[in-house]
Amino acid sequence: MFTSFNLVLHVIHIKCSPNPSLHPLRYSFRPRYSVLPRLPLPRDVLVRHSSYSPLGKTSSDSRKKVTIQTLQTMYKKGDPITVLTAHDFPSGHVADAAGMDVVLVGDSLAMVALGMEDTNEVVMEDMLVHCRSVSRAVQHAFTIVDLPMGSYELSPEQALQSAIRMVKEGGMKAVKLEGGEEMAPTIRRITQAGIPVLAHIGLTPQRHHSIGGFRVQGKSVAGAVKVLRDALAVQEAGAFMVLVEAVPGEVAALITERLRVPTIGIGAGVGCSGQVLVQVDMLGIFPPERFVPKFVKTYADVWGESIRGIEEFKRDVKSRAFPSCEYTYPISEQELLEFRSVVGAVVDQESGQIHLISPHPNAKVPGDLIDMEKLLVSFSFRRVRDGFEQRM
Repeated sequence: MFTSFNLVLHVIHIKCSPNPSLHPLRYSFRPRYSVLPRLPLPRDVLVRHSSYSPLGKTSSDSRKKVTIQTLQTMYKKGDPITVLTAHDFPSGHVADAAGMDVVLVGDSLAMVALGMEDTNEVVMEDMLVHCRSVSRAVQHAFTIVDLPMGSYELSPEQALQSAIRMVKEGGMKAVKLEGGEEMAPTIRRITQAGIPVLAHIGLTPQRHHSIGGFRVQGKSVAGAVKVLRDALAVQEAGAFMVLVEAVPGEVAALITERLRVPTIGIGAGVGCSGQVLVQVDMLGIFPPERFVPKFVKTYADVWGESIRGIEEFKRDVKSRAFPSCEYTYPISEQELLEFRSVVGAVVDQESGQIHLISPHPNAKVPGDLIDMEKLLVSFSFRRVRDGFEQRM
């Protein structure tokens, strides 16, 4: 049994009176002695009872980071390069975890993430927000971002400034821009500053108004020659890869053979050095009735699975099947017993007292008025006493 102990019981003093001067002192339950700083728990045992956005462990954690040298080695070996778009943290995370070589923050996010009509509506600030989100998720893949319309066409200097922002503020490793021969000086200026450029030729969506819509390019001899000239021009300007969109597969294959850098096809046949698709399209994230280009193969039905899951959640909530015990946090019987004894109390804001709707052990009769401070002292003292009895 303890012969002596030094215990200072601090009580929460509720300021119920409208006059603060009646309560000049403030109390707390903190003991009046120094407390050692709390050591952080090991990462593998850290518990967090809230929603948050960790990367988590994936099967791809052990793979090396993809660099330009990695892509060049793959190209020389004839190993196809995989590219997939991402527009936020989850889409970037899953693309990286699935082993994509390149993750592209495409301006297609204007439609698939922001609900816009076409890519021409998205602006630099929009792209930067999405870049930062994707860059936080992608740990291994090489990241590239589209320069949006209006951020690079005025001059090579404007393009360089935009590219620098994408790297410094967006966390990207390279930029993509649309255009062929006419954009060669711009590509050269950006690459001279040390920022890699992926050139986009063939169908250039940002210019769909001037080319008569989203039409296949290079179907005629003259059209195919133009695509070839564009490819050679951007290569000589320093582009490290060339994206070829909506061009007949045979034409794209012949152009690929003429180049010294990889080509990434989208609707350009299997003869390119690699392939890219918009993640939202190939996963079936939108309703199946939504239009997608001919070159899109749908590999999953995320829309259907999402509808099924949400409808099941709705049924569980309506039937009160969710949340069951396994999805709720426990409380000790003693704590629950004490809480039950004061549940139903209503604070009288004017008098600063508690009116008990249900009987309380300290009340003489139901409905007694009990001073809140005395009530808290009673509970606090009982808990301290019980604690010492357990130790004895």
